[in-house]
Amino acid sequence: MATSTASLPTSGSNPAGALTRFVTTRPMLIAALAGVVIMSLARTISGDNDLTSSGTFGVALRTAMPIAMAGLAGLYAERSGTVNIGLEGMMIMGTIFAGWWGWYFGPWMALVGGLVGGMLGGLLHALATVTFGVNHIVSGFAINILAPGLARFMANELFSQEPGGSVTNSPGNKGDIGRFTMPLTSGGDLFGWRTPDPLGWLEEKQWFLLSDVAGLLKGLTTNLTLDIVISVLLVVFAWYVLWRTPFGLRLRSAGEKPSATDSLGVSVARIRYQAMAISGAMAGFGGAVLVLFSNRYQEGQTGGRGFLGLATLILGNWRPSGLLGGAGLFGYASGITLRTSPEELVRGLVLAASMALVLALVWVLLTKKWVAVAVVAATTVVGFWSYAAFEEPNNQFVYMFPYVVVLVVVSVRNQSLRPPAAAGIPYRKGQQG
Repeated sequence: MATSTASLPTSGSNPAGALTRFVTTRPMLIAALAGVVIMSLARTISGDNDLTSSGTFGVALRTAMPIAMAGLAGLYAERSGTVNIGLEGMMIMGTIFAGWWGWYFGPWMALVGGLVGGMLGGLLHALATVTFGVNHIVSGFAINILAPGLARFMANELFSQEPGGSVTNSPGNKGDIGRFTMPLTSGGDLFGWRTPDPLGWLEEKQWFLLSDVAGLLKGLTTNLTLDIVISVLLVVFAWYVLWRTPFGLRLRSAGEKPSATDSLGVSVARIRYQAMAISGAMAGFGGAVLVLFSNRYQEGQTGGRGFLGLATLILGNWRPSGLLGGAGLFGYASGITLRTSPEELVRGLVLAASMALVLALVWVLLTKKWVAVAVVAATTVVGFWSYAAFEEPNNQFVYMFPYVVVLVVVSVRNQSLRPPAAAGIPYRKGQQG
């Protein structure tokens, strides 16, 4: 006689649970795919082809990398257990040294000067927090206050009597750092031969999704200054160092369980000093990138990018790929203001952001985070209303945009965001816990 058996439902049979697990385990992949589709839809609906053009993405990359360098600086610091609120001040130190050395020696030495200037700020922060046990937030804010004054003093001493210089800016840099275009895909030169440009051809077709992806790839591989190429490589290098080397393991251990690191004979203080030196250097390098973009040091040119770097660090969950994605988002929002018709691009960005919020709303509904549901739903309504109500939104929206994104992301991912356990906690040799 045939018998029937009843099976208990499993978590795998729950479509919502399966979707939640898939998105949770591959957040960056899902975010990238969703972002491309949303931008393609926004371009099609708004009719503004410049929204996903290679020129727009190229400018976005240029404006994103200083923010990414600040985020990378925060990553090295906080993974070692030091909260670095002083990123803005270290970027300012990088700009003044880069402007000085770039004026004297050229663009390559401007990058070295940025590294040196930022590193000095990082070591000062390490001295205060690691050696003297000063509160990390207090020390960071002190550096943010000290750096502009020091930069103005140096500018007055170095530039004010020189042709083209003043107390607020340096003379122009000497020479050009050079540019790179990928051969065979974006029309770059290969041993003097001008190679084909298939990405450019595909972009001009204005096909849904395909042309948008081509515009993205062409923007990321065309007419790149070498400082931007180096910046991207530094992000990749950081991932390798922190997750694939013994030094990276010790550094992350110092930020998670410093007593365990100490018990193995590794000096937590030395690790944190090293991490802060690298952190300051990365922030200063971001400042140098700004100087090369303007071809000179200018007072106030960091424009709060150090604080945006902190935002990308949170947005990216203290990982290089995540902070690079966050910097790209913020860089795109800032970069569209430099395009020919920024009002139309801002409106398209409002539409794209509103569609992205719809996906975020679906996500928080699936995870039953009701406070996040209220926040995301309200923001979504405001976004679609703004798109419908304003033909030419105010450009100031783009400056507000990064902070709205951080608010929404923290609301959506508050349970999955996890900073290093010992970040900001002073440690003395032999201390337990």
